[in-house]
Amino acid sequence: QVRLEESGGGSVQAGESLKLACTMPGYILRYCRTAWYRQAPGMERELILSINSDDSQQYVQSVKGRFTISQDKTRDTLFLQIDSLEIEDTGIYTCAAERCWGTATDYWGGGTQVTVSS
Repeated sequence: QVRLEESGGGSVQAGESLKLACTMPGYILRYCRTAWYRQAPGMERELILSINSDDSQQYVQSVKGRFTISQDKTRDTLFLQIDSLEIEDTGIYTCAAERCWGTATDYWGGGTQVTVSS
């Protein structure tokens, strides 16, 4: 069974930084597009950043400059660095592995809560 597990969420004040981590099997990290999604309160879950298996990256404009996605293949971990947190960044952050070579299955973590207060 493929398991993705996030960590690093919590309650922080606006302006602070957080680094979220998502551990997953190494072959998933290498052969899938890995991504971070965010679901703000009352909103639909949205894709915010992703890394393809060729290491190219995509992001939504609203997170440009403050959010950074990265991988550490030696630790089989996907990261999300969030700087200068804003109240609007509050939500559930979920990692995912999708568009994997050789399978139509997508894999999801359980999510981690990030709460930003003023």
